[in-house]
Amino acid sequence: MNSVQPPSSHSQAWVVQTWLAFLLSVGSLSLGIFCLPVDAWVKGYMGMGTLFALGSTASLSKTVRDLHEAKQVTARIDEAKVEKLLAEHHPLR
Repeated sequence: MNSVQPPSSHSQAWVVQTWLAFLLSVGSLSLGIFCLPVDAWVKGYMGMGTLFALGSTASLSKTVRDLHEAKQVTARIDEAKVEKLLAEHHPLR
C-alpha cells in the first residue's frame, strides 16, 4: 500500500514561530492570571475560561480545515468525472 503525502505548505521556521507564539501567549496569560490581586476562585474561573477558549479554538480550527479539505476532495472527484467524460467523447461518432 503506497501512501502519497502532499508536500507541506509551511516551512519549518513558520511552524516553530507559530508554536513559540502560542506558548508565549498562553504563558503570558497564565502569568497575568496568577499575578492578579484577586482571590483563588476568580483566578480559577479565569483559568477555566482560558482552557475552554483554547480547546474550542483548536476544535474550530480543525473543523474549518476538515471542511476545506473535503471541498478540495469533492472538486478533484468532479474534475476526474469531467476528464473521464471528455476522454470517452469521440466527436466523429
